Parts: sequence; structure tokens; C-alpha cells
Amino acid sequence: MNIGQAAKHTGLSAKMIRYYETIGLLPNAGRSESGYRQYGENDLQRLRFIRRARDLGFSLAESGKLLALWHDRERASADVKALAVEHIDALNQKIVELEALRDTLQNLVDHCQGNQRPDCPILEDLQAGDRSCSRAQVPSDKRCSAAQSATK
Repeated sequence: MNIGQAAKHTGLSAKMIRYYETIGLLPNAGRSESGYRQYGENDLQRLRFIRRARDLGFSLAESGKLLALWHDRERASADVKALAVEHIDALNQKIVELEALRDTLQNLVDHCQGNQRPDCPILEDLQAGDRSCSRAQVPSDKRCSAAQSATK
């Protein structure tokens, strides 16, 4: 099947399939007499595998490692599990970071009057331009409270 059909069967774009081929996640496709890429069932399985790994948040490098493990019939499942556990740890760290961002922004929103006056702690915080505590700090901002405690 051609790249458009492979894209339709895997839910990936033709551009993404070509990219995976370029970086080596997918072997170079065979070519038809007219020069079009041709994909078989093994290619489709590999593309579905990559798509699912990416949907689960694995990086391209991690997806490559998982592909190698998938094709290695001598692999230990402990190797696969270790990679997945490492990814879960990274996801949990990202969740902590996102929750801190949400909490900081929520504090700023909670302390913005949202009226016709020009004073706005959201803009004052953004104007500060860094993660240090600005004069727009609100008392419940844990990030600023911790930073101030550390400097005392």
C-alpha cells in the first residue's frame, strides 16, 4: 500500500511516516516501479506501535528503545518494565510541575479584581519576567513563600 493508505490505516500523517523513516524508527520503505513508497503489514504494525507509544507520552528515543525490545525475542520483560517505570516517574514529575503552575496562576486569578481598574496581579507577575516573587505576590503563593523563607 502507498503512504496515503498507510497513513489512513495507522492514523498518522504521511509527513510523520516519512519523518519516522528519516530518523530510523521505520525502515526505508520499498518503492514501486514509479518510485512511490510501499508499505506492508509489518510496517503498519510498527507504525501502530510507534503511535501508541507516542500516545502514552514516550519520547521518540524511548519509542525506539521499546521497538528494539519488542523485536528482541531474548529480551527480559524487566527491561521493558524499567523503561515504563522511568517514564511514569518523569510523568509524575511533570504533573507536580504542572500542578504548581496551575496553583500559581489560580492564586493570581483569585487575587485579580477583574474590574475596570488597571491594577492586575496577573500582569504584574508576568511583567516581573522571572520566577522570583514580584510585588504582585499573593500571600497564599507557596512558591513565593518558600523563596522568601529561604532568603531570611
